Parts: sequence; structure tokens; C-alpha cells
Amino acid sequence: MKKSRWLILFFFAASSLLIYSSCHKEGQNVTAVSANGGTTSHYNGADCMSCHKKGGKGAGGGWFVVAGSIYQPDQITPNPNATIYLYTAQNGFGTLVATIQADALGNFFSTSSIDFGNGLYPAVLTSAGTIHYMNSFTVVGDCNGCHTSGSQAGRVFGN
Repeated sequence: MKKSRWLILFFFAASSLLIYSSCHKEGQNVTAVSANGGTTSHYNGADCMSCHKKGGKGAGGGWFVVAGSIYQPDQITPNPNATIYLYTAQNGFGTLVATIQADALGNFFSTSSIDFGNGLYPAVLTSAGTIHYMNSFTVVGDCNGCHTSGSQAGRVFGN
């Protein structure tokens, strides 16, 4: 009799674990935020959010809300350790909504919740101290979705 109780308990525990793992949304609760000096990012220039999203290949690393890459003015060489600011008005005016640090490889990413509302205006402060403002607003944080090599928007860069 004791053996059957243990088998039932084992079956219940194994079933519960299986149900939990199949219903758990991979990447949903993962916290990932880039930081100056970090070196864990990859695929500089690629559309980060094509993988780091619900159901994406990179979802285990988190569902990114903001992500992209920063380059030197040649738009080829990564620009390390920059800082990205998101404001409610152009040229650094309005309210500062978010600050994201780019890593040592020139990539930046965050899974933190950011309310884009009616749009936010990005600014990039390079590690050399130069600030560059985007003149138009964005309602999404998929920076490399528009800013790619050869696109009309061009890559995000600063000297």
C-alpha cells in the first residue's frame, strides 16, 4: 500500500512539473538590461527584437522592449559604452522616460517596461561625450528594425 502512495505522489509531482513547464512563457519574466562594459551581447547590427520576443529564438534571454546597436561615424565600427535616453519631447526636452546603457560591444537592450505613449524622442550620448538627437519620435524600441546598414534611416551612430 505504501508503494502505491509513493507512486501516486510521484506521478502527481511529475505531472505538475510538466504542466508548469509547458505553460511557462519562456523569456516573459527574464530581466536583461545592458550595461557599460558588458560583453554578453551578440550580432551587432542585427534586428535584436526579431529573436528576443515571445516565441523568438532568443526569448530565453528575455523579451526586449528597447534594443539596438550604436556605431562610430563610419557606420561600421561599433561605438562602445554609449548611453541612450528616451524623452517625451525633441532635443532632450520634456520628461526623461528611460536611460539605457550600451555595452562594450556597442549594443543596448532592456526588458524593462517603457511606456512609449504617443512617442518618445531618442538621444545618444557617446562615451566621448557627444550627444545626438533623433528629430522624429518613435513608438517602438526596435531600433535596429529601422536603423540598418543600407536603410534610408542608416545606422545609429555618434562620434
